[in-house]
Amino acid sequence: MKKGAKNIASAVSELLLGTVNELGYELWDVEYVKEGSEYYLRITIDSEDGITIDDCEKVHRAIDPILDEADPIEDSYHLEVSSPGIERELKYDWHFDVFVGSEVEAKLYAPINGTKSVRGELVSKTEEGVCIKTHDGEIILPDDKVAKVQTVFDFDND
Repeated sequence: MKKGAKNIASAVSELLLGTVNELGYELWDVEYVKEGSEYYLRITIDSEDGITIDDCEKVHRAIDPILDEADPIEDSYHLEVSSPGIERELKYDWHFDVFVGSEVEAKLYAPINGTKSVRGELVSKTEEGVCIKTHDGEIILPDDKVAKVQTVFDFDND
């Protein structure tokens, strides 16, 4: 990741939040990443009704001139607008609040109790970490041990 990418993502998020909300969408995430030799600004939007390709195009058209005018990124980049998907990564405290009671999987940097992955029902996200209820009981995973938490969708039961 380019140095300052989190600051760029944060600045872009602040810049676009009002516009995205006015269009009737929720700004789920903003990422600024380098893949190979290319930079990508990824804007992820959501709504209670889900997101279609038309929604993504609508937001893209609305935010493109705002980004051009504000010019918050020095390098050339590709702008992408997308849905967070069914199985979505939970990054911010409010993401966790939305999905309390849902099935999640936490990937860990190093094994805890012999495993690098914990799957179960999301109980809470606190200063102590992520609390997940598994078949063995509740476990609190400290934030500095968690690489990624995402929702799990059971395709067999839909």
